[in-house]
Amino acid sequence: MTEQILRIENLHKSFGDLEVLKGVDLVVRKGEVVVVIGRSGSGKSTMLRCINLLEMPNQGLIHFRDERFDREFAFDGRHRPKASDMQQLRTHIGMVFQHFNLWPHLTARDNVSLALRRVLKMPVKEADARAAQQLERIGLADKVNAYPSMLSGGQQQRVAIARALALDPAIMLFDEATSALDPELVAGVLEEMRRLANEGMTMLVVTHEMGFAREVGDRLVFMNRGVIVEEGPARDIINAPQHPETQEFLRSIIH
Repeated sequence: MTEQILRIENLHKSFGDLEVLKGVDLVVRKGEVVVVIGRSGSGKSTMLRCINLLEMPNQGLIHFRDERFDREFAFDGRHRPKASDMQQLRTHIGMVFQHFNLWPHLTARDNVSLALRRVLKMPVKEADARAAQQLERIGLADKVNAYPSMLSGGQQQRVAIARALALDPAIMLFDEATSALDPELVAGVLEEMRRLANEGMTMLVVTHEMGFAREVGDRLVFMNRGVIVEEGPARDIINAPQHPETQEFLRSIIH
């Protein structure tokens, strides 16, 4: 069986009195595309942010492992991981958000190269060269000197994807990466995600794009009220969901 890159066990996260994650268990294997679906407020985005330690879980375990980094993080609500360990983890986990989070005063190339310079301590010339290479890879070679205000929403999101890929992550997290885009721009970003999947990138994708889930997803996870209710092969669940909550949700979004 293909090796695990990511394992989370009994993950809990609360914001004040609101318990958002109520004991989530999930494994992602190398080269797998796992699609996460569910209603707004079900905990999907919070789970991704906990995996990347942008939010600190209150309880549970996260184990990340590839050939460059193998670390287990246990949470009990009292102790935080060391800052150096968290930073190292984030160099191996790329994340693309719903909103692009680009620096408006930096060009596309500088937005991509900034993390290379600050996180990997890469020399400016080398970082700029890698940034230009990543932008060319996603079809934006002619936009390296463009500022975000000069780019469409779809182009800005592809710059955000290039920024995450530039760190050479072992897994990519996508948090509803197309939901802030106009409908005519969604296809270009989904095509970029398809290309990454075809190249063997390990991906954990929160999305409502069921066509993408059916065509590209290896496994589909349905979350509801802070827990995983159903998971299995993507096409099997989309075509014949077993849990009543999954059935109701899919009926509401597939017409």
